[in-house]
Amino acid sequence: MSLTIFDKLLREFLVYLKSIRGYSENTVLSYENDLRKFCGYLEKAEIEEFNDITKSHLSSYFSLLIGTNLSTKTIARNYSAIRSFFKFLFSNEYIKNNPASKFKPPKIKIHPPEILSIEEVDKILNQPDVNSPRGIRDKAMLEFAYATGVRVSELINVKLSDLFFDEEIVRVYGKGSKERFIPIHKEAIFWVEKYLSKIRPTFFSPLRSQNYLFLNQRGGKLTRMGFHKILKHYVKLAGIDKNVHAHTFRHSFATHLLEGGADIRVVQELLGHEDISTTQIYTHINRENLREVLNSFHPRAINSK
Repeated sequence: MSLTIFDKLLREFLVYLKSIRGYSENTVLSYENDLRKFCGYLEKAEIEEFNDITKSHLSSYFSLLIGTNLSTKTIARNYSAIRSFFKFLFSNEYIKNNPASKFKPPKIKIHPPEILSIEEVDKILNQPDVNSPRGIRDKAMLEFAYATGVRVSELINVKLSDLFFDEEIVRVYGKGSKERFIPIHKEAIFWVEKYLSKIRPTFFSPLRSQNYLFLNQRGGKLTRMGFHKILKHYVKLAGIDKNVHAHTFRHSFATHLLEGGADIRVVQELLGHEDISTTQIYTHINRENLREVLNSFHPRAINSK
């Protein structure tokens, strides 16, 4: 594989991701790293042209990745990067056939994300001291996160102009800057409005706040790490011994909706998933819950214990 040709096409692809698809810098960098590793594999396999690549080569490469004990998330990202790259090459007539169009990587074991029970979520939401400015902000932020199921990157980028509380709706911009509108219930609205009227003005900085909803105490936009530390603090106060991280509220939001009977297509829309297969991991979690209920209450299951 000619590195000169590969670098030229890779640069074009990365520009496309940034300027046309609106991918974040982190995603673009990850895709670049994944594709450079893939190119290294092609070199070792002595493949000289993109047109020479077949589904068999892709299958061998992903078998290799799975054998290196990479995380499910990393392998899925590699698949997305390679599939998108070949689609770009084919659409721009750099290759005659797209070997990735119908390629499915070898099956890998999916580990369901850590989920909080409804009672555990309630415990966390009740931890902030709502008699303090920081506590009111944290209460509003956690209520917002659980009410909407937004990604952390979406949460910290919500602006005042994205709130439509009269209609009980908020606007967020997800991956690829795609806009979506999400309903938000009255309890979360109550705490966000309390934060807006009493606390945000005291945190506000003309030079740093830039219309963002959730601010740190210096007036700047809250960061991912900032949210993570806040969440960890309240998880510890609640006495919950689980590996709770920034996306746990999002995972719990989806699972609780499905357990309550929500249609998976509705949950897909709320989460902003392009592919329903991404949402289906939560149906697996729901099936586990159903199995536990059956084993606990079915008379034949009880008598067999």
